[in-house]
This record gives sequence, structure tokens and C-alpha cells, in this order.
Amino acid sequence: MKIYKLSIAVLFLSGSVFYAQEKVQDTVKKEKRIEGVVIQGSTNKKTETAVLGEQKRAIIQKQAISAEEISRKGISNVEQGLTKVTGITTVDGRGLFVRGLEERYNYLLINGLGSPSNNPFQKIVALKQFPTDVVGKLNIYKTFNSNLYGDFAGATFDIETLTMDRSFSKVEFSVGVNTLSTFRNNFKVAENADGLKGYLGLNSQDRRLPSEIRDSRPNGYQFTKEQSLNSFKDSWNVDNVKSMPNTSIGFTTAQKLKAGETGNIGILFSLNQSAKYSYRDGENNQFRDNGGVIQLSNLLNKKSYEYETESSALLGLAYKNKGTNVNLNAIYLQNSSNIVEDFVGYKNFSVQDIRFFRTNQQDISRFLDLQLTASQKISERHLFKAGASYVMNNYSQPDRKIFELTAPSDYNNALISYGANSFIRQYLDVDGRFYGSAYGEYSVFIGDKGERKDYPLQLSVGYNGFADVRQNSYRFIFGNPGTGSTSVAINIDQPQGTLNNSISNGSLFYSEGTDKYNYLSNIYQFVNAGYLNFDYKPNDTWDILVGGRIENDMRIIRYNPLGDSQTKNLTPNNYYFLPSVSIKKALNDRSNLRLSASKTITRPILIETMPLQYVNPDNTTIIGNANIKNSENYNIDLKWEYFPSNKEMFAVNLFAKRIDNAIERSFVSTGNASGMDITFFNAKKATLAGVELEGILSLGRISDALSKFTLGANATIMYSDVVRSDDQLKLEKPDENNYKGELRKRGLQGASPYTVNADLKYEYKNSNNLSQTLSLVYNVSGSKIYAVGSAGSDNYFERPYHLLDFVYQNQLTKNWNVKFAVQNILDSKYRVELGDESYYPVQTNNNYAYNSYFNGVSFNFTVGYTF
Repeated sequence: MKIYKLSIAVLFLSGSVFYAQEKVQDTVKKEKRIEGVVIQGSTNKKTETAVLGEQKRAIIQKQAISAEEISRKGISNVEQGLTKVTGITTVDGRGLFVRGLEERYNYLLINGLGSPSNNPFQKIVALKQFPTDVVGKLNIYKTFNSNLYGDFAGATFDIETLTMDRSFSKVEFSVGVNTLSTFRNNFKVAENADGLKGYLGLNSQDRRLPSEIRDSRPNGYQFTKEQSLNSFKDSWNVDNVKSMPNTSIGFTTAQKLKAGETGNIGILFSLNQSAKYSYRDGENNQFRDNGGVIQLSNLLNKKSYEYETESSALLGLAYKNKGTNVNLNAIYLQNSSNIVEDFVGYKNFSVQDIRFFRTNQQDISRFLDLQLTASQKISERHLFKAGASYVMNNYSQPDRKIFELTAPSDYNNALISYGANSFIRQYLDVDGRFYGSAYGEYSVFIGDKGERKDYPLQLSVGYNGFADVRQNSYRFIFGNPGTGSTSVAINIDQPQGTLNNSISNGSLFYSEGTDKYNYLSNIYQFVNAGYLNFDYKPNDTWDILVGGRIENDMRIIRYNPLGDSQTKNLTPNNYYFLPSVSIKKALNDRSNLRLSASKTITRPILIETMPLQYVNPDNTTIIGNANIKNSENYNIDLKWEYFPSNKEMFAVNLFAKRIDNAIERSFVSTGNASGMDITFFNAKKATLAGVELEGILSLGRISDALSKFTLGANATIMYSDVVRSDDQLKLEKPDENNYKGELRKRGLQGASPYTVNADLKYEYKNSNNLSQTLSLVYNVSGSKIYAVGSAGSDNYFERPYHLLDFVYQNQLTKNWNVKFAVQNILDSKYRVELGDESYYPVQTNNNYAYNSYFNGVSFNFTVGYTF
């Protein structure tokens, strides 16, 4: 008898099962039995449905963005990707806000290992620097579990680098234009910054502190004529160029090789380079008490020109064999921003003295993260996991040049006088001397599975921690008047030749004006924690996770106050017991009820605790508070979620938090020529409560004609209230001679009353199963306090910023794909404004803008080839 073979290919895509049947001859019905069946299966954990299925099964509230979703939405970096998650927003590159909480309440993991910030003004690495080509999945933990670091109030983000499921290589090129910034004539960049050295970020070498003083304590060093001419490698000149389209290019290759009978070796290598021009034109004002009346102390127009380049590289090696997994990663990130800012207007109430001043600076950060992680499964009941990382990390603003003069009628022939801080060079360096992170965990599975999917009890014990050592240096060099005439006419774009002549004839020289004690500070932070987790599943419908974490946070801050030779040592050393419980009840196959409660802490951003005074030319000074305390947070969440299909879900989440010693940014009116200080205080406590609503719906439920459309929408509505600390009461309370009332209640600084994200997708697949997708993505958050006001003024509010993006993607062939995106279609104005409820009368001619500008509409086209 002939043997006929039926091949059945079963493809599992994130819980979706599709059957394709091929009959060699249409004679199967003639046979009494099938003697051979071949079943072929594959699992893709990167699809949107796979991620949704993982979210459904997880015991803690974990959301994720898959590689598939990243691609579909035209997401080019991690920051863009995370803003598509419920309750997460970003505005103007100021980091991520989760549930309306500022970035200081978030924490970052990379492959499960702690990561330091590469910028003292941000809590975590600027996630726009992570290209999505190297990302396998973005995990977002919005409830706490004891194996996460205790620094948790908004969310913990975990970037999983690309897993090597298959071999491929990909080249991608992108070009973009912006309606405000591209093809602009007279776009100003530091001299030669847009050349090859600037493109690679190497021009920072020319801007380093001169060798004569680089390795010595400040002592008022006076540069000789020759040194003033030759020791400064970077010029005061700026080039006027035509701003070109923004570009990026990337190459990624992943290779999977056999190692023995059952082992696999994976190799991942990725390189990415991009360049971007940005232009902004807007207001930059200040409001201060002037004798019981709030008036404009600064009225400035600000034009900003930024040429930004980003470089990234990733090398990954992986070995997998049965229960053994070993991964080695090296991640390099570099960001270089060359910024020229021009200000015109008056400062410090000097209405008749219209000034022009310019800032010419470079912000450059370099970040190298070396990681080794491993896991070993022994039988079915024992699992060991461990990992360690070493990070080399540096941020600097080398040779930040500032000059100021009376606003001229002719900018090619502008009169300036030497002295009175007319020429200043600043050098800020935040040097990560050492950062190391490690974790280790042992898990044992207890009980019998029976017909269950999981063991009834899992016990895990582990450790994680980090050590972070930083040295901070901030120095000043001034242009001083010499002999003879000290007033000269300069071309503001080409002043270097005139300055050289003045140095040669003795009418100008440079000297260091740094305070010899306050210029240097050291910050050491050591976090070590042990934890214990019990995950109990009494049956298939209940999952109970109970954890406890003991975390030691030791911080050492060494610094000298201004003019004080006596070094101060601040050594807060705190132990925290951080319990957590998560309970999930499967109400049926499609819905879950979840309850989570925990205690966590929040550590300040580096700038919030750095003991320095960072001076800006617009009369603002950022002052760190070395005595700032960690916040202690009490969190509770109750969530119901429903999954009508493997591609749809609805959820309602009620949450509440109490934050003791909440950290807040404040504006402090100094009442003198130094203008306004930006500093940080602990509130006594803050209370937050809110609801999150989320849904993913296939519109085919409404009509078959809409079957290719999917709507995703989520919203967070939140209430917050603050009890002020004694320091804040003194700061915010108006002078009793001008105001007799009480302070009004207010919300938490940085907390938004609502956020909304929406995503409408159309997906079509042709006869070759190649897809085209079109997506509209919308995002907005409500007015939130940008900074707490003082001395009779209202608070400063960051107003809603409406973002609407359109993304089209087409997989033309198996190898070629294209993307087209229009970003910021609505071109909303970014605004930070003084509120309209000041305690004193306000006389500003209805001008409440602290900061405002447009960003323009961006058009981006990307083409990729995979082979």
C-alpha cells in the first residue's frame, strides 16, 4: 500500500494558531489512516500579541513594547517607544513622566542591570540615544517587586537588547526635514563644529581646560599674552551655515551559529550615527516681586541653534545550551550637542538697558556599559541567575563661552567693553570615576505540577546593588581689561580676530576666577540590597507574590562652601525595609483582578544634590541641595483587565501613593542682581490618587469594513496634594505687609492631572503576506507645576503640549522596507507660564510666559534593506 504523507505546519504567533494544510494528492479521504504527520512550530516572542499574552500572565503589573510594535509605529529610539505606554509622556526632551510623575521617580535597567545617568540634569540615560534596532523588548514595571531596585515610584524601565532568534543583517538610512530648522540660512554653529570632527564629537578635545591649570587647584592664574593667544584651542567665532536635512544611518547584523549538538552561539553587532539641526525662537522671561507687585524682571527673546550628533555601538555575544544561557554585551553611547543661543532684551528690571548676549557651548556625554549575565537551570526545580556590569561614564560642558554687550544697531560693528563679566568661559565636568552593578538570584520550585502549568510554589533569594563614584569640577576663566582702550567694536559672529589684537596690544588678558575651594566636589553612593520572594499558586486561578527587600543606601558628599577651606562631609546612611505584595485572581480565561501594595524610595537626580552653583547668562542659577533626603513612597494598585481576544484588551486601574519627603523644584527670587535661583526642597509629604484606563480594540467588531483597523487608547486621571515642609513655607509665604491671607493648597511639582495616548492603526497584507501599516499616534498631558513659585508669585506651569504623529510603513519585498513619518503635525507651542493666582498683584501686560517656542513639523523618510 502506498504511504501518503500529510504535512501540517502549525505556526504559533503569540498565542494565535493558524493552520496551513498541504495535500500531496487529493486522495487522503481514500486512506483509512495517516501514517506520517510532521508538525513544525515556531514561537515569536517579539510580536504585539506575544507581549500582550505575557502581560496577561505576569503576576506584577508589567507592560511591554514589542519589536514588532516598535517597527510598526516608526519608532526610532527607546524614548519614543515608551511614550506609547499607558500613563507615560515626554515633553521637549525632559525625560519620561509616568503617571504624571517627573523623571526623578523612575529607574532604568539594561538587561536587568542598574545603569547610571550620563547627564547630571537627568535621572536616567537619555533614552533617545538608544536606537531601536538593538532592542528586542522594552519592559515597563509599574508596580514594585522586591527584586527591583527600591528607587521606584513612577516605573522601572528594562531595556532588553535584541535576542538572536535568527540570522540577519540590516542597513537603514533615514533623512528628515523640519519646517523651522531645515535649509535655514545663517544657522549658527561653533566654528568648525559641523565638520567631520564635530560629526564624530571629537571637537570637544579642542575645548578642554587649558593645560596650564588643568591639573592644579584654582589660584587666580593669569595667562600671559602668548598663553592667552595660544592656550585656548577653540574660537569665539561662529559659522553661519545652511542647515541641512537631518540624517541617520545604521547597520545591524545578528548571526546564529551551532555549537555542538544542542548549543547555539549568537553574535550581534550594531553601529548607528545620526545628525540633527534644531532651531527655536521664543520667549525667555522672569517674574519677581518688586515691592509687593509681581513684574517682569527679565524680558528676553531667545534664539537657539543646536547641532546634535549621536553615536551608538553594540556588540553582543550569547551562548545557549539546554539550561545554560550566557550573554556578554558592550554598549557605547555618545551624544554631542553644539548649541549657540542669542538673547535680546532687558534683565533685572533694567527696562531701558536692552542687552545682547550669546552662549556658545557644547554638551557631550560618553557612556560605555560592559555587561556579563548568565543563568543556569538544574533539572526542572533549580535556577541560578547572575550578572555584573562596569560603566565608564562622563559628561562635560567644555569651554562654555558667554559674552554680553549693549544691544547694537549694527551687529557687524558692535561696541563692547572688556571687564564686568563681558567675556566668560565656563568648564563643567562630571566624571564618573567608577560605576559597578551586580545581581545574583537563586530560585527553587517546590511541589508537584500535576496538570498545572506551573509549580505551586517558587522561592527566590537574591542580591543586587551598585557603587557610583563621581567627581565634579566647575571652573571659570574671565576676560579682563588690561591697559589702554578697553572698548572695541566687534563683529558678533567673528570676534576672535579683534580679541587677538586686543590681547596682543595688552588691552585684554585671561585669568581664572574660580573659587579655589568650591570648584570641586565628590559624590559617592553605595546601594546594596538582599531580597526574598515567595510566589504561591494554590491553583490555576490564584497567584500570590510576597516579597521583602532590605536596602542599604549610603551616600558620601564631600565639598567646600564658597570661600571656605574647611571640607564638609555629609554621610547619610539609611537602611530601608521595602515589603511588597502582588495578588492576581484569574476571574475566567479572559479577565484578571490584581492587587498590589509596596513601600519604595526615590533618590534625587544628581544636579538636585550636587553642591555647586551652575550659572546661566539670563540671571538664573541652579543650586543643588546637598541636604536633600530620599523620598519614601507607599503605593497601592487595584486593577481589572479583560482580554476579549489575543490582540485586544481593556483595563481599569485604581492607584494611590503617599510620598514622604517628596522632592520638588523651586524658583527662589533672590531680590538682587543674581536674579532667580533654581533649587530643590523636600516637601513634608504628598498624596496622589488616580485611575488609569486602557483599551486595544479591533474595529472589525463594529463593521467588517473596519476589520483592518485597530484602536488603542489610554488615559490617566490623577489628583495630587502637597503638605509643605518648613523650608517651603518660608519660601512660598508672601511678606505679611503685602498679603494677609494663607497659602493655597497645591499639587505635587511635576505631577500632571491627566495624560492621554491614542493610536489608530490600519494594517493590510498583500498576496505575498507582506504588510503595509498606517498609524496615527496622539499624546498629551495636562498642566503640571514645572517649578514652585516663591515670594508672592504663583507656581510656574508646563502647559499641555499636543503631539500628533503619522507613520506609514511598507514592506515592499522580503528585503526592502520603507517608512514615512510626519511628527508634531499640530505644531503646538511649548509653554511654561506663571500661573494666574499670584498672592501679589501682577503687572506684566498679560505676559505670563516664562519660556515658549515652536518646534516645527518634521518629515522623515527611512529606507531599509535586510539580507
